[in-house]
Amino acid sequence: QPLSKLSPWLDQQTLPLSEVVAALEAQQHRRIIKTHTPLDGLPRADGLTYLCVGRDPRDVSISWAHHWSNMDLDAFMAARAAAVGLDDLAELGPPPAPAPDDPRERFWHWATDATETSTNLANVLHHLAVSWEQRNDPAVHLFHYSDLQADLVGQLRRLADVLHIEVGEDRLVELADAAGFERVKARAEMIAPNATTGFWRSTEEFFHRGTNGQWRELLDDDDLVRYEQRVAELATPDLAAWVHGGWAAFADRAPIASAGPT
Repeated sequence: QPLSKLSPWLDQQTLPLSEVVAALEAQQHRRIIKTHTPLDGLPRADGLTYLCVGRDPRDVSISWAHHWSNMDLDAFMAARAAAVGLDDLAELGPPPAPAPDDPRERFWHWATDATETSTNLANVLHHLAVSWEQRNDPAVHLFHYSDLQADLVGQLRRLADVLHIEVGEDRLVELADAAGFERVKARAEMIAPNATTGFWRSTEEFFHRGTNGQWRELLDDDDLVRYEQRVAELATPDLAAWVHGGWAAFADRAPIASAGPT
């Protein structure tokens, strides 16, 4: 089945809860549930494993802008209205101001916005911080996009260990090949979230470029100084190091990358 059927996105609320629960209860294999709710908003129970995946927030902002432009918002809101109604949206307050058209201005709007219900730098860092603070909990495991790109086989081996799954090296190589960006993009209809709902103008473009450092095309050295100051307001130094460079950067206490060529 498509991944969106196997791993429903509960907090998106675009399907009736009874339908989602019935689909999950029918699964006899080990189940996986996608969520964008931070760890402090999730129920905790024995036997569950919590995986948190981070990415450089500067690339998150660029990815989010593309993601938003690719979304058919009318289709999304119609599905949500049919599933749960829209009355609860009033609790969120007025809708956020439209993001600027200029890419650099849009980035700074995203980085400085303090709205609790928006996707912005503050909320991305909060989401990662609550898992980071519990990284020594045996049930909580953090992965990072840069580590996955640098050594996908090694990270899949680590994931198998986390989930207590025995898998040989040949199989890991095979799985890594299947999980590579180009292979995933080619199978977007099966792998993209909400691939069966019509929420995307282009399901294939849900997977856009998949590279690290796209922000380098946008930000100069002065922007980076300002950005580091903003991050320092929102995150501890160890979290900031991990968020911007993965486990290798955290281990070395590496500074946030400069704007030089990649």
